[in-house]
Amino acid sequence: MWRRDANQSLKQRPRLGLALSGGAARGAAHVGVLKVFREQGIRVDCVAGTSAGALVAGAFASGMELEELEQIARDMRWRDFGRMTLSKLGVQSNARMEMYIRERFPVTRFEELPVPFAAVATDLHTGTPVVMRDEGDVAFAIRASCALPGWYLPVVDEHGRQLVDGGLVANLPTAAARSLGADVVVAVDVNHDGAKFLGAPTSIIGVLLQSIVLMQRTSVVHQRQLADVCLSPRVGHIRWDEMTRADEFIAAGEESARAALQTASPPTGSPSGANSERATGNSFAHKVTLWSDFVVNPPTLWSSLLRRQARKSNG
Repeated sequence: MWRRDANQSLKQRPRLGLALSGGAARGAAHVGVLKVFREQGIRVDCVAGTSAGALVAGAFASGMELEELEQIARDMRWRDFGRMTLSKLGVQSNARMEMYIRERFPVTRFEELPVPFAAVATDLHTGTPVVMRDEGDVAFAIRASCALPGWYLPVVDEHGRQLVDGGLVANLPTAAARSLGADVVVAVDVNHDGAKFLGAPTSIIGVLLQSIVLMQRTSVVHQRQLADVCLSPRVGHIRWDEMTRADEFIAAGEESARAALQTASPPTGSPSGANSERATGNSFAHKVTLWSDFVVNPPTLWSSLLRRQARKSNG
């Protein structure tokens, strides 16, 4: 269990957390980001996910090899997760998703995960986020986080709550990643590139879809601000339901992560004074430098985090 076997080095450097957004088939882009992290030797200490992001995050946290996760992303289809139902609460039940996860994940209990993980769902009655972590059934948590309302039936938990897709309230789960103890949060937002394939709406359905996209992007603005670094794979030209284009999604995730690392360059000089700190500390390149280099140079990141905390304290 990760609580007992935490590496001693964690006490000597900040904890890096990932926040993986929802986005249906676009969630395969998260796999590409994880591949680049591994290539660069960047260690992830905790991970939170919403909807499709919860599926990828849960698989990673369970100890699944990235090669297997990548193959799953290529092979999975919508029929693997849902089956038709006669219920008035949804078109399909996603109970199959639990079985799919149990058959493939190395472990399916939160208590046994080698990497701390949180999945975010929505309480349909109160409209508040439900963060599942620490103990319980991982497969159930991911299924609830992925229960798209109107299509999949709500998932009822042990407290009698009807849970649906976490994307309604926290499509980019930066707060959940922070709650796991992350000092630095890297968010991957697979919806930030929009829906370029839609064009100008020409029907009521088109107006509805465009409105949902705009509403979600507006709500995610605050969640992006809570992250230290945001990656936005360029997948806006591909629909959310196109699972057969997993290779393109994965490549986009890799490109996004590599571009961020290539853009990063060490801050020049040692800023002195609040104004110069704000000028360098808030740049994207500076933030990426923090999380990409902290494995080999933890004191640099620690000092940067302390400076950032001082800026917050000083307003």
